[in-house]
Amino acid sequence: MYLDVFDRNPYGTNCWLLAADDTDGVVAIDPGFEPDALRAILDRAGRRLEAVVLTHGHVDHAQSAGSFAGAVPVYVHPDDLPAFADYEGWGGMGPVELDPVQDLRTFVDGDVLELAGFSIEVLHTPGHTPGSSTFRVGGEGIVCTGDLVFAGTIGRSDFTNSDPAAMRSSLIRFLTLPDEFRVLPGHGPETTVGRERVANPYLREVR
Repeated sequence: MYLDVFDRNPYGTNCWLLAADDTDGVVAIDPGFEPDALRAILDRAGRRLEAVVLTHGHVDHAQSAGSFAGAVPVYVHPDDLPAFADYEGWGGMGPVELDPVQDLRTFVDGDVLELAGFSIEVLHTPGHTPGSSTFRVGGEGIVCTGDLVFAGTIGRSDFTNSDPAAMRSSLIRFLTLPDEFRVLPGHGPETTVGRERVANPYLREVR
């Protein structure tokens, strides 16, 4: 599988670029703020953007989704859809706006998106935001966790529209994943489910 990451932005947010080896289409997970830099990465790799998929609606993950995607579809959970209409009213961080999206689509828990030659299974894992979701990349042993789980820590659940109880349930769901799964988080280095199960103090507390 083709895999690349871009994190050179003020929040250190990871944008993961994923594609099957036998296709030139790419799925961008959480494009953040830097559409021009991401386009340059795709150009150098000889690949084209097929879809943008958002783990959640926070500005550091979704700000440039619309301008980066253009006419390409952008997917988000419906509970975070209001971020694109009224970011601050939805509970976002500060009086900002997300770029308008031409083709905004939604997914729900259990959906399987067939994109760029591979499948993405949606796990709705709310708590950080109402629509926060985790993506299990079919057949690859990869899970994109957004701001649910990082290496050694977890995402915040103290924003206006966060839900600590939902976050706890989502962390418990994360722990049902196989230990060997690679974790591609929204911030920081790659890790594995097994490593976090053993070493992450917040997950030990949940257990």
